[in-house]
Amino acid sequence: MDLASFVALAAQRDASDLHLQAGQPAQIRVRGQLERLGEQPLSATDTAALLDGLLSATDRTRLASQRSLDLARDLAGVRCRINVLISHGAPGFAVRLLSQEPPTLASLNLHPDFARLLDARNGLVLVSGPTGSGKSSTLAAFVDHLNGTRPCHIVTIEQPVEFDHAPRQALIRQREVGRDTPSVEQALLDALREDIDVLMVGEMREPQTMRLTLAACETGHLVLATLHSASVAEALQRLVSAFPAEEQPSVCSQLADCLQAVICQRLQWREAAGVRVPECEVLIANTAVRANIRQGQFFKLGSLLETNARAGMWTYDRYRAWLDARPELASPRAPR
Repeated sequence: MDLASFVALAAQRDASDLHLQAGQPAQIRVRGQLERLGEQPLSATDTAALLDGLLSATDRTRLASQRSLDLARDLAGVRCRINVLISHGAPGFAVRLLSQEPPTLASLNLHPDFARLLDARNGLVLVSGPTGSGKSSTLAAFVDHLNGTRPCHIVTIEQPVEFDHAPRQALIRQREVGRDTPSVEQALLDALREDIDVLMVGEMREPQTMRLTLAACETGHLVLATLHSASVAEALQRLVSAFPAEEQPSVCSQLADCLQAVICQRLQWREAAGVRVPECEVLIANTAVRANIRQGQFFKLGSLLETNARAGMWTYDRYRAWLDARPELASPRAPR
């Protein structure tokens, strides 16, 4: 079987992820749980053969040098984000199955008020959550909303490009790290010279990426970015803690000035609707929030979430109650 055949089987089972590794049977993740596709273990020869037709000569050189590779491909009619890795000396695959078309706020069952976060002309909108919580899908839905409502110049920096956005009202340039730019940092430096209105950063991992992202917010651009965390307070704390201790007070001030909102989300299975939907915690940067961020008092943000519902803030409990009260949920494939 080639990789497309495995993807087709995973899609038939409505899986979100596919895992292939030498010495183990193929496995898929369905409703958050791993299941085997069969009992026959794959051999190293099997997994090596899956690379045929998937990688270009440049891809093979990169895989040989860094021992891993991120790709986006259309396989068996399914858009896939593929991580190729080396384990026990043999290639393995972690494949995320995506929707063919970019998601929308409505298709992800996100609250309609999320669109208001994109009315800002500058500042940082941060989407956080654990791995596999649908952060990339939410970011793609934000880009889709801007594309359909605002004549603006959007540049995305992704690794890899997961959804192709056909321009509608917006001019969109999607740059893939490794293909279109050597690094996230170089793409961020380039973006500041490209007359942009909106910048989307697929993931902030390194302090230099965070530093340049905050700089882009300060220079009058709307920046959308993701970060791994379990809560909005943890997301901001993690961002600040990535810098040396002596820089953290100035980073807190910088963040307080540019932050617009933080969303933290986690996916939950809804049996009645047959989909996984995001449950969200949302922090809006009002005066009280900015004061606490400036002082580095992230532990106080939880109480502000509880008491500022009228300002558009959401706790997980309130957001879950809103989902429970909805007469129906969108039924396409859940965010990945």
